[in-house]
Amino acid sequence: MAEYIAFDDQVEVVGRSALFFFSAIGNGIQPFIEKHHLTNIDPQGWYPLQAFLDIYREIAQIPGGMFDLVSIGMRIPEEAIFPPDIDSIESALMSIDTAYHMNHRGGDIGYYQATLVQPRHFVIECRNPYPSDLDYGLIYGLVRRFRPPKTNFTVWRDENLPSRKNGAESCTFHVTWE
Repeated sequence: MAEYIAFDDQVEVVGRSALFFFSAIGNGIQPFIEKHHLTNIDPQGWYPLQAFLDIYREIAQIPGGMFDLVSIGMRIPEEAIFPPDIDSIESALMSIDTAYHMNHRGGDIGYYQATLVQPRHFVIECRNPYPSDLDYGLIYGLVRRFRPPKTNFTVWRDENLPSRKNGAESCTFHVTWE
């Protein structure tokens, strides 16, 4: 499967996640929301993931859309509530899959698998239908939120591995910091 296609048509996303998405884009998102009948989102309600993936696809096709997708991803960790024991880059990256499962349900939703390959170097496999640019922003925003002050970090997509940008089911990112 490629980006923007849910693995299972029964997958749903919780409304509060959708509202993070809407707030990241601002007023420019309104025509997309109306087109896909996603007005009046209840934060506790559940909505078909495919409708949001369709919006992401449309955003990606407009000039600068890739930057909007990265911005949406970066906004998610800013808005999300994390347990108090999530207080470091390591614990944040190791919790990404748990958070993903808390906000999605119904069938094959995919996963995030974070692996520490050496001190201060994680590899994150993102097997989900979201755009790679959104996952990049999500990982970047997560590391930025939980890094110690003055810590430099880098996030990059591994171009030597299969990518959703090329029809694969997953993308793989590296995170390093010093």
